[in-house]
Amino acid sequence: MKASKRSIKLLRIQRTFGKASFIFAGILLAAFGLKGFLLPNHFIDGGITGISLLVSNLTGLPVSIWLIVFNIPFIFLGAKQINKQFAINTSLAIITLAAVIFFIDFPVMTKDKLLISIFGGFFLGSGIGLAIRGGCVIDGTEILAVYLTRRSFLSIGDIILLINVLIFLVAAFILGKETAMYSILTYLSASKTVDFIIQGIEEYTGVTIVSSKSKQIRDVITNVLGRGVTIYKGERGFGNSQYQNKDIDIIFTVITRLEVSRLKDEVTKIDHKAFIFMNSINETKGGIIKSRPLH
Repeated sequence: MKASKRSIKLLRIQRTFGKASFIFAGILLAAFGLKGFLLPNHFIDGGITGISLLVSNLTGLPVSIWLIVFNIPFIFLGAKQINKQFAINTSLAIITLAAVIFFIDFPVMTKDKLLISIFGGFFLGSGIGLAIRGGCVIDGTEILAVYLTRRSFLSIGDIILLINVLIFLVAAFILGKETAMYSILTYLSASKTVDFIIQGIEEYTGVTIVSSKSKQIRDVITNVLGRGVTIYKGERGFGNSQYQNKDIDIIFTVITRLEVSRLKDEVTKIDHKAFIFMNSINETKGGIIKSRPLH
């Protein structure tokens, strides 16, 4: 019993250390993207970070101050919408990011506007993505979007897009049209990098297959593709009169996007009339996700 408690405690410590490592690495990368690329060249990003950079350009006050000030309301919102631990982690991450930007000097990497847009966005997006994987955010836009989407017909993506459109319109008047357009590239680079960091290189796809030859298809998925399957018991609602039995096994499996074509080919060989539908999966845990070795 004591050994079990120790192992659970050790696992919690490992998870806490892992999350803290993600957050700290994210802070360093975001700070490098800001001070090594965006700040010295008066570029901005989207979200609260973009607003902070824009106001810093207008007032001349350090961006560190504005990062803390503008994120305060969203920290309280995060405590209400998610939980207090999330708000505490976010507070510490934002304060640390502000301190790193203020006290640590990073070399200015380039003056080329295109390189600033792409790599500034890449490092900033990497930092934001790692912080999210660590269990917090260093930009409060996502918290605001989650809050507003519960009170409107707009999705989270729609709300974030509208916020950023307003930011870049204001930037066009203040910083100039050319800088605003390059800043849009920065935002696109950052947002794509965030998606990559959170979802990983292997984007998973959930596949549901409805077929009268479910046993053969299941055997192919497990024995040929090396993937796990889950079987749902279903009933035909409509179909050809040739099927005497309405009961049917519905197959569900998770594969990478690189395996989708092969799976469809294998299923078609067995039953070209099989009903297949797919949906994207952002994250998986447990089960047979990686292909197991076939003997």
